[in-house]
Amino acid sequence: MPVYPEPSTRYDNAMKTRILLVEDDARLADLTAEYLRKNDFEVTIEARGDTAEARILTDDPDLVILDVMLPGKDGFEVCRAVRDKYSGVILMLTARDEDLDQILGLELGADDYIAKPVQPRLLLARIKALLRRAPTPSTSADEATETEAMAELSFGSFNISQATRSAHLGGEAIDLTTAEFDLLWLLARHAGNILSRDDLLQQLRGIGFDGLDRSIDARISRLRRKLGDDPENPTRIKTVRSKGYLFSKHDWQ
Repeated sequence: MPVYPEPSTRYDNAMKTRILLVEDDARLADLTAEYLRKNDFEVTIEARGDTAEARILTDDPDLVILDVMLPGKDGFEVCRAVRDKYSGVILMLTARDEDLDQILGLELGADDYIAKPVQPRLLLARIKALLRRAPTPSTSADEATETEAMAELSFGSFNISQATRSAHLGGEAIDLTTAEFDLLWLLARHAGNILSRDDLLQQLRGIGFDGLDRSIDARISRLRRKLGDDPENPTRIKTVRSKGYLFSKHDWQ
């Protein structure tokens, strides 16, 4: 069982961020909740998967920490059931070194994953990174003008807005998770340029590519499906072999 150190910093927020922790290990859940509460989060605990779905949709927390191994219904089933109805962040807890668990979670719409046993400071850092969505305020008029100009991008029939965190294709709204929107926005901002997995992970999660992480690949696959891109021969989000991904400025008719 991990030892939870006393937090040295506090998470500043005018209103406490609400977290629902879905974990059936009562002692681990209590320790995790206590640690997060000391960092100014509001935490509630749900111990079963078969009741977690209704709890998520009813409480509508800002972030859900969702274990995979749960009584009644596993975390994958819960994620699949709520993803289209719940717009908040889902952070899945997966078994150590189980790449298939991590990939499946991401393909079902989880925003991120972390391997168990959970290191408290890493969990806290990952939560903060997932919640840190608002752009940094501009410090000059030029930067403000640039930020405003970049708040919305259009490519043919495709439009994406940072201000409203929404994307449309052919006038139809695209249903995106928080993590999917962030990745799509980053790619669109750099349309016509190749972004490596390392570039994308550094920007989105603050970590480098270790050669094994499949989170970007899984998320790209989901985005292609939602954008109507041919998975065998994608033209909207292209794979550039050994280099990374490229968001096309064209092919959006």
